[in-house]
Amino acid sequence: MLMGAAREAKIHYLDGTFRLLAAGDHVRCAVTAAVIPLDELRYWSVERQEAYADAAASLEAERRAGKI
Repeated sequence: MLMGAAREAKIHYLDGTFRLLAAGDHVRCAVTAAVIPLDELRYWSVERQEAYADAAASLEAERRAGKI
């Protein structure tokens, strides 16, 4: 990545994978707003189409959605 070239990707989240809709090198966590490099993206919701920085953020999203 070139310095200053960081761009947020647009993603369609699927079960176990995701599809890149618009080029970029990162997404933002829906709970913490942390930048998540695409090569480190491990947690997301297919139902809500949002990414999470880690398992704790994913759990918090589930709580907010009333799933647990």
